[in-house]
Amino acid sequence: MIDHSRDLASLYEATDRLIDAVSSWDNAALAQPSRLPGWTRGHVLAHLSRNADALVNVLRGLPMYKDAETRDADIEHGADRPLDAQLADLRETADRFRAVAKEPADWNRTVELRNGVTDSASRVPFRRWVEVALHHVDLGAGYELEDLPEEFVDREIDFLADRWSGLANVPRTLLRTPDGRTWTTGGDSGDVTVTGPAADLLGWLAGRRDGAALTTEGGPLPHLPAL
Repeated sequence: MIDHSRDLASLYEATDRLIDAVSSWDNAALAQPSRLPGWTRGHVLAHLSRNADALVNVLRGLPMYKDAETRDADIEHGADRPLDAQLADLRETADRFRAVAKEPADWNRTVELRNGVTDSASRVPFRRWVEVALHHVDLGAGYELEDLPEEFVDREIDFLADRWSGLANVPRTLLRTPDGRTWTTGGDSGDVTVTGPAADLLGWLAGRRDGAALTTEGGPLPHLPAL
């Protein structure tokens, strides 16, 4: 059962943590490369601000983005802004999301995300939490996957394992942690077991790590599609 109120509280904590970290930077730090290919830290922060506005649109029943080209252009346009402008944008968009989330609403209603994907409105706070938390890691500023709450890691592994389920080009795969937590993903053929710490499993599933810290049985580490 999704508890959107609890997820909102966790999202606000994660947002404050990210803003506090970025507030200690200078403009030179902002211009450094992030861990995402082709993106500076400024790109990551611009994306986070635009994503907050996009999810406000979702909760209001509007299209998430006008189109993919506009989304990409907005991120590129905002990437080179100085630190004070980036921080102001992060705070203002976070406040807009919080204000919309406070409005009386049916959290069980169906909303539309990108590319025609639909989901329950109750899942939107967690999806925003994922954006903030994983992109905080992408900044490469000392916050790592191992710093994420265990509940968050398990839930995002659940989500990504489900995302890759049923794909014919991904073998049937058992994901396993040393303490016995398990998930399954992939298609109907093959029998691969991938074992490792939950943070490394998440990093591999989310395209943040290459899987070198994981061990496999029954075949090589599966190749996953890009997110």
